[in-house]
Order: sequence, then C-alpha cells, then structure tokens
Amino acid sequence: MPDGNVPARLFDYCPQGAQPPAGSPSLAEGTGQWWKRIVVCGDDFGMNASIDAGIMRLARLGRLSAVSCLSQGQTFADHGPNLREFDLDLGVHLNLTQSLGDPAQTPIMSLPVLIARAYAGRLDEAWIDAQLARQFDAFEAVMGRAPDYVDGHQHVHQLPGVLPRLLQLLESRYGTHAPWLRHTAPGMQDGIPLRESAKARLVGALGASAIARVSDRDGWRTNRRLLGVYEQQGGGRRYSRLLQRWLHNARDGDLVMCHPALPGGCDALASQRAAEFEVLSRPDLGDWMRCNGVRVARPA
Repeated sequence: MPDGNVPARLFDYCPQGAQPPAGSPSLAEGTGQWWKRIVVCGDDFGMNASIDAGIMRLARLGRLSAVSCLSQGQTFADHGPNLREFDLDLGVHLNLTQSLGDPAQTPIMSLPVLIARAYAGRLDEAWIDAQLARQFDAFEAVMGRAPDYVDGHQHVHQLPGVLPRLLQLLESRYGTHAPWLRHTAPGMQDGIPLRESAKARLVGALGASAIARVSDRDGWRTNRRLLGVYEQQGGGRRYSRLLQRWLHNARDGDLVMCHPALPGGCDALASQRAAEFEVLSRPDLGDWMRCNGVRVARPA
C-alpha cells in the first residue's frame, strides 16, 4: 500500500434515500435513483507503463470514463490499442512542456516560459502548428480514429496563442465532428483547503474564459467545470479526503481529473500517482458513490 496511514475505511457514507444530489441530477432509467453524471478522466496515458497499467485497471473497474493520451509518450504506441476494449472517451493530452524522449518535440519550454510567451504574444505559430500536427497524427496512427476530446498537459491547450491554433486545426481536420474541449473553470470548492482551491482558480484564470467564449459563440462542446486540481502530494489519506469533497461538490457534467498509476513508476510523481490509484480502486469508493448518487459517465 503506497500510504501506510490510509485507514481501512476512507469514505463517509450518507443514508440511503437521502435527498437527490444538488446540481441538475438526472433520473436513471428504470431505477428510481437520482444520479450526478461525472466524467472521471485519467491523465498522462502513454507516459510510462505504470501509468498505463493503472489507468487500464481503473477502466476495468468502471472508475474512469475518459483517458487523456500523451500520443508521443514512450509507451503510447504499445499500449494505446488496448484502450479500444473499454467504453471510454479518448483524448489528446496536448504536451508542449515536458520532454518525452521524442526528438521531434524539441525545443520544449518550461511551463512558466510558455505562459509568459503566450501572454506576451511571442509564441512561434509554426512551432505550435507542428507540435499539434505531430501529436494528432500520432494519436490517429495508433488508435485508428479521431480523438473524442482535447485537453492539455499542464492545461496548455487553453493558453493564448495555443487555443486559436488548436481550434483552427480541429476545424480543418474534423469539421462539424470536432472533439470536445476540457473547460478548466473550477467547480464548487466547498470544503477544499485554501491551497488547493487557490491552485484550481489559478488554472482556470489562465484560460477558462477563452474556452467559455468559444463555447458560447461558436458552439464548441465542453465539460461543465473542472475538479481534481491539487499539489499532487500528501499520500492516500489526503487524496481520499479531497476526492470525497470533489465528488460531493460536483455538478452534473463536471469533470474530475486524476493521475493514477500502479506502484513502481519512475517519474517524479510516481508515489502520489500510486496513492491515487489505491484510493480510486478501493471498493468503498464505489459504495460511497452509489450512496451519494454519483455516476461515472461519458459526456452526454
């Protein structure tokens, strides 16, 4: 177990027959049960084998409804085809900030440099276009189809200078069947510690309004709001508390992102990824979700 302090029971329960959850719930056909339909998305598939195996394990358990793929990651070509067996939305996890061992990605910028250049209007459009084309080509070559959606590693898809080039590519490549976009506006933050809620608002401030504008003006499809932003540290105990609050706060159509992996990964976040997997795979999470009317679902 990645966190030896994880208690035997992670989740508090509500009584059966409680009031329907807030936030535009839907009545599940034939069940009489009200549900909040939440997209739960596993990020960084294709980065390494531990991440890929953890995400596929959670998909088999029905804990995920979307997977974001690093299409130039070292393991995506080998493991991506395995995702076809699952009922999942599969997306391009646009990467402009992390070297994944592919020489075609150079030069890679750090996130602060990319943000600074984006807001100064100093991004090289030709470089952005080349990165977009390579990553979408790689996804389609492995999966044999278009992605269902697009988001960004470290949320880069929403930045000025990136989002317009991305939309142009999606329109020219997919026309009226363009993928949906991850909207980063923070979901409700009730009970979320200040550090995490501040980070969630910062992520949204970097580009959620731009996503909302193109959605309203041009009809681009998005999730409702984003949950799951935190410092990616603290072990399983902290993650379980945050996850319970995110799911409690979620409204119908919100997206909860996660970064799980099986133990044994070699990236900088391997320990916390394993803690996320431990929490997300526990049977009592499923019990809690059913009791609280939370349903993992693909976007409507």
